[in-house]
Amino acid sequence: MMSHSSFSFSCSSFFISIVLLSCHLLSATEDGNAWESVPDLEKVMYLTVKGFPCVRLLNVSGEIGCSNPGHGKVAAPIMRYKNTEENLIKQSTILVSANEINDLFKRISKDELFAKNVAGVLVESGTGYDLNSPGFSPATTFPLAEFAPYYNNYKWNPIGSGIMMDQWNFPVFLLSKNSTLIVQEIANKNEESKNTHLMNVAEFDLVMQTTKRGTHNSSICLEKKTCLPLGGYSVWSSLPSINITLSKSTKPLILAITSMDSASFFRDQSIGADSPLSGMISMLAAVDALSHINDLHELKKQLVFLVFTGESWGYLGSRRFLAELDMGTDVVNGLKSTMIEKVLEIGSVGKASFERGNATFFVHAEKDSSPVKDIFSAMEHATLSLQSTNIEIKMADIANPGVPPSSMMSFLGKNSSTSGIVLEEFDTAFTNNYYNSHLDNTSNIKASSILAAANLVARTLYILARDDLGPNASVLNSINVNASLVEELVGCLLSCEPGLSCSLVKKYISPSTTCPNHYVGVFLDVPSNTNYPGYVDDTSRFVWNFLADRTSVTSESSGSSCLGECSVAGEICIGRGGNAESKGRCVVSSTRYVPAYSTRLKFEGDEWQVLPGNSSDPLGLVDPIWTESYWDSIGLRVYKVQSSILDHIVVVGGISITVLSYAAAIFTRTFFVKVIKHD
Repeated sequence: MMSHSSFSFSCSSFFISIVLLSCHLLSATEDGNAWESVPDLEKVMYLTVKGFPCVRLLNVSGEIGCSNPGHGKVAAPIMRYKNTEENLIKQSTILVSANEINDLFKRISKDELFAKNVAGVLVESGTGYDLNSPGFSPATTFPLAEFAPYYNNYKWNPIGSGIMMDQWNFPVFLLSKNSTLIVQEIANKNEESKNTHLMNVAEFDLVMQTTKRGTHNSSICLEKKTCLPLGGYSVWSSLPSINITLSKSTKPLILAITSMDSASFFRDQSIGADSPLSGMISMLAAVDALSHINDLHELKKQLVFLVFTGESWGYLGSRRFLAELDMGTDVVNGLKSTMIEKVLEIGSVGKASFERGNATFFVHAEKDSSPVKDIFSAMEHATLSLQSTNIEIKMADIANPGVPPSSMMSFLGKNSSTSGIVLEEFDTAFTNNYYNSHLDNTSNIKASSILAAANLVARTLYILARDDLGPNASVLNSINVNASLVEELVGCLLSCEPGLSCSLVKKYISPSTTCPNHYVGVFLDVPSNTNYPGYVDDTSRFVWNFLADRTSVTSESSGSSCLGECSVAGEICIGRGGNAESKGRCVVSSTRYVPAYSTRLKFEGDEWQVLPGNSSDPLGLVDPIWTESYWDSIGLRVYKVQSSILDHIVVVGGISITVLSYAAAIFTRTFFVKVIKHD
């Protein structure tokens, strides 16, 4: 049986709870909210915020990137960075603008007292290119310096902060445009109500499995299966198409190379509009222009086009391609490394300066050789034939230490006598102030610059393939890049509108998303040596289909519908849209996928294994072997909490009411006992 005191305590507590809940419900009703279920209540209490995380990456030496410090979620009040001039006195979520990122992370690195109270960072969505902005590049001043064929502390990227290569033991999110407005308003409310007992906090769910399980480098996390290696699929094709069913090409090879992946401090916002996607778009447009020439089979040299992925993370694509060449695997059937005569790489070409109305590009080479002079002469001839497009080319400053960060470093590392050049928009240092930044978007490039580079590349390749500085003028002048195609590729591959849902992309594939992202990703399946791998990202699938279409030749059976592999040798099925039931068409093309992952990795026995370094692969000796941590979920939400002071007041108030209630119960009981006895 319940005693009078217990009954009084229960009644008073229940009464307090009812009163508080009633006040809360009344407040909600007055605000126009009607809660019919627990999920409805949760929606009102918690606001999910859309953001793009900085995640944890690993290499053989350790970790970079961001993660919650422990095994659980992190929650802390939101405050603007500009309001933290003095040291933080408690754990806080810092809201920072794009222009303040560098300053914030410098302060965190140098001020331990400040850093220990940074619970998380929210970065406002930037608007893109700004003439008055100092820029933001989270990469180092010499990206991938360990792969350079020269030792130098040269600064190709002067404004590089290097923060994306450091380890941060707190979560960092880039907010979407809409979320930025919401969180800014919340931060303002927190500032206005700093002397009250209610605060808006951000809750981060960014627990990385490698952090949770203590697997802090690539070797251990691959062994314990808490991570996956970075990688994807590169693509190569040729004009005219190489008949791989007969033999390898007997013609010397002219390689035109570029890359399709970028990097960013925020994994899912790796657009890379200028660096390097402007170069890739330029190449695709050049291939389209060259595909209309009728005398391709009369060319003395074989044109081969290579679009690498994984270049931002240790030149994974180019190094793996060269390794496949050495092994003579099926994915490079028709090619031979000893037949490579010249290499022309298209780098960042989306921001060429238009001095005196001319688009100016710079030619970088590791050394001044006869083949390099031949390439430059071909470019000069191409420039003269393009008088109406106003293009100017210059050799890069001889004071430069060598070629800038580029796939060419893989070729030079494999064979130092490789003859090649890198076409860039800059001379002595990057002109892209948003290199490897989420702000390297369409506002950071000019389509006219990409178009000019594409015209220059297309005509240069034709001159080199003919091996004649005096080709038929009418044919040369007929090689004109489709300006509308360039505009379309920019819209499809570099923005969300129309993005990958554009008609050009959907002609070939069914994209998995609308907004493009050019982060290399991870290998989700066994590396495949076929033309129909289990998983290929949207960009690689589009490039493969586009090149196969533009470089295809007609045959008696070509054009027939297909659901998978074509029945005729040498044909491939394109335009299937990625849908298991959608039909494509068979075309004759030598276009192939090439797996792109570290040359120090091997997939065997249903797991990835790290191979020991080999002196025959000098670049492999410095390969970081990048991997990405698993995670259970990634989330960011905002909600109100009351301060601990108010909690203490409520506890003290509750105890006081309970004591008073108990005293009142005793008094009442005593009173009634006396009355009953008196009666």
